[in-house]
Amino acid sequence: MIVLAGDVGGTKAALALFEVQGATLASLREATLPSREFPSLEAVVARLTAAGPPVRVDAACFGVPGPVVDGRSATVNLPWLIDEARLARELGIERVKLLNDLEALAYGVLGLAPSDLLVLQPGRAARGHCALVAAGTGLGQAALFWDGQRHHAMASEGGHADFAARDDGELELARYLRAEFGHVSYERVLSGPGLYNVYRFVRQTSGVPEPAWLTQRLAGGDHAAVVSEMALAGGDAACVQALDMFVSVYGAEAGNIALRTLAAGGVYIGGGIAPKIRPKLVDGRFMAAFRDKGRLHELMASFPVYVVLNPRAPLLGAAGIARDLATRSKLA
Repeated sequence: MIVLAGDVGGTKAALALFEVQGATLASLREATLPSREFPSLEAVVARLTAAGPPVRVDAACFGVPGPVVDGRSATVNLPWLIDEARLARELGIERVKLLNDLEALAYGVLGLAPSDLLVLQPGRAARGHCALVAAGTGLGQAALFWDGQRHHAMASEGGHADFAARDDGELELARYLRAEFGHVSYERVLSGPGLYNVYRFVRQTSGVPEPAWLTQRLAGGDHAAVVSEMALAGGDAACVQALDMFVSVYGAEAGNIALRTLAAGGVYIGGGIAPKIRPKLVDGRFMAAFRDKGRLHELMASFPVYVVLNPRAPLLGAAGIARDLATRSKLA
């Protein structure tokens, strides 16, 4: 059997064809493409399939950046309307499944090796629910519900929930963002664009003009990447302060979703940003904010917390679901 899997993000789409060999998925062809340069998911898949000899695909699964309702998704950070039935028809694949991208990550983390994870807090590992939060182009959240025998992924759009300020500085940040965006969600802070939002706030309130060399760097590259690079290198005080605030808010919100799910099975920090700011995640600021829940401090200290280091985890999660679809089709 051959299955097609995709991890579709607001910036890039990772696609792969796998041959199912028992419990193993053997990669046949993979590509990572700039999703914003394509008019649709069908066009992205066509680019992958055109890169090699034709193959018969038994099932496909895609993690997509937005809510999936009745097999359809209007992606949040892409101008796409994705539909399972249309994909199946246009791609000639009988069984197609759409998942929220964090659902795909959730299924992917279940099969990760210890070397694929960075432990931020060992906690007291137990069988139970898990929580996932992932900052990248947007902010994804999900949970893994433990039914006593196995985990079930639960999608969420919690990244668009109202941002809750914890101190005077964050209150001022919320006011700054509200003046620009109206509604202020956690994604306005905890994402690539969000980090740049925090930097702009810090720069404005500091009263210190942006250095010309930094203006030039920002004009020529990814804003969030430049801010985080300068912060980690200590090259600009406003960048350092912005990343510190970002990491603190990230830890606090990871703690919030851990509370909401009672994540005794662990909290997983995914997305493209976390591995790139690893030195900041391990310096104590993230976990201090995570545990800072008043009377439940000790409970928070009991939850294991991991950073997902394997960028293919969502792709592997989607591939596993596609394999299950294909297997059930063969048995039917």
